[in-house]
Formats: sequence, structure tokens, C-alpha cells
Amino acid sequence: MPQARASSDWPALPYAEWRDTLQTLQLWTQVVGKIRLGGTPWENHSWHVTFYVSARGLSTGLIPSPDALDVEFDFVAQQLRLRTVAGQMREIPLVPQTVSAFYAQVDQALEQVGCPVRIVPLPNEIPQAIPFDKDSVHRAYDGAAATRFWRALVQMERVFQAFRTRFIGKCSPIHFFWGSFDLAVTRFSGRPAPPHPGGVPGLPDAVTREAYSHEVSSAGFWPGGGAIDYPAFYSYAYPSPPGFGEARVRPAEARFDKTLGEFLLPYDAVRTAASPDDTLLDFLQSTYEAAATLGKWDRAALDVPQGQIGIPRRVG
Repeated sequence: MPQARASSDWPALPYAEWRDTLQTLQLWTQVVGKIRLGGTPWENHSWHVTFYVSARGLSTGLIPSPDALDVEFDFVAQQLRLRTVAGQMREIPLVPQTVSAFYAQVDQALEQVGCPVRIVPLPNEIPQAIPFDKDSVHRAYDGAAATRFWRALVQMERVFQAFRTRFIGKCSPIHFFWGSFDLAVTRFSGRPAPPHPGGVPGLPDAVTREAYSHEVSSAGFWPGGGAIDYPAFYSYAYPSPPGFGEARVRPAEARFDKTLGEFLLPYDAVRTAASPDDTLLDFLQSTYEAAATLGKWDRAALDVPQGQIGIPRRVG
């Protein structure tokens, strides 16, 4: 089990108080995410576009083309940092500013470091989206709120990593999708799935169908928005097996949302628990078990004991 942490390590994330910042930040991350999209060959399930939680914020990791660079949201120094393997670097302050101003600065910085990347300036997965270069509406930014969000992601990353070690089948990295703005980890049964119906706003159906080409049990965290005005952990299966929504899962605060078709667990139920780590692991494990058992996955071949530091998995 991961080491238990005090609830104070899990910062409060009241959605209503930082909603405007969240909306602006999501759009900023989409600007940067499209740089990775424009410079990286397509990988299964869109794993080539995601960010990763870093020691200071969210990072693209190394983008191999056209010239190797990485881009990081540094929520400690409140800077967006672009770095190339040739030694070039530019920093853009993370301060209140319109999306159009941020977009222009990023475009200029790419030119200055010798890595011009042309992106489609239209947000994804956002209804009635405004093109980046024309968006003067979203401009709020509270750096302290963004830092709290990142610190929460650091805690989740640690628990998700422990959960990930319990599965020997195909499993995604723990990564952050800038389109839907969520931290996610996804397990695969190994079997193909029926074609996904698509229909995700601002996302081509071909992308959705490729992402869900195989059966999944997916879990993650979403800071809130739309019909869910609070931060929450989620878990769903595709295809959803019969009886999944009626399955008994843990902890008691978890519930199945019929509209979304997934289980939700309020972030505050984890943050205020006596052991946030154990509470979150309970949710991740019990919802996976519901998906895999009802979906008739080969759990005997896929499930393994949780990994231990410095100890190889026992074989034979």
C-alpha cells in the first residue's frame, strides 16, 4: 500500500471559487497540447498528445518533431517554459491575460526557439468554442488556485501509480488529457470493442473510435464543469457490461451517474477521509473489479499483487 498521507496534503479545490481560472487554464493547455499533437506521430488511444505531472506542474515531455523541445506549465514559478535540445529557452509569465494574448506569445516563442509549429486554433471537446486567436473572453488566472490543482494532481499521481502496478495487461501511462482536462489511467482487457458511436463535441469521430477500439476500464479525476459542479474521481467501462451501473462499489460516497454512464466519487470524500490514499484505492479497485468481472475479463491472467519498491514481481 502507498504510505498514508495527512489530509492536509490534499488541498481544497472548490470549483465555484476557481471556475474562471480553470476555464482559462484549460484553454491555455489546449494551445500547448496542440504543439505536442502537431509534432508527434500518432500513438494508439491518443497517448501521443497528453501531458504528464511533473515536479513543478504539467509537462509535454520531449516532443520529437520538427525540432526536439518540451513545454512545461511551471505552477511554482508561474511560468510557461519552452526548452529545446539545442539550448534555446523562452518563458511566458502565467498571469491574467486573454487566451488570444497567450496564444500569440506561445506562437512567437516557438519562432524564437526555432521550432515553429502550426496548430489548428480551435479548442477541442468544448461546446461553442472560440478560436484561440479570437478569444478575448477567457482571461482569469489565479496562480495560487492553479498551484493547488497541481499539488492535488501530485497526490493522485502517486496513488494511481500504486493502482497501476496491480495489472499486468495493457495499461495506459498516467497522463493528463488537455481536451477533457482530466488525469487518467486506463486498463485494457485485450479484446476489441464495438465501434464507438462518437458524438463528442469538438472531437472527430475517427479520433474517438480509435481511442475506444478495445475494451477498457478507465478511471481518473476531473476538476468539475458542466453538469458536475464539483471535483470528482470517475470510473467507467467501454463497452459498459450489463449490470455495471448497479454494482456495489466503495467507498459509500461513490455513486453511479446515469447521464454520464460512470461512477463518481467527490474529491472532498477522498480529501477529508482518515486515509485519502486507501479511500481512493478502494474506489479505483472496486470499480475496476465491477467492470472486469461483469465484462468477463480474464482476471486470473491480468491481475497481480501491488508492486513493491525494489522487489521484482515473483514469476513461477
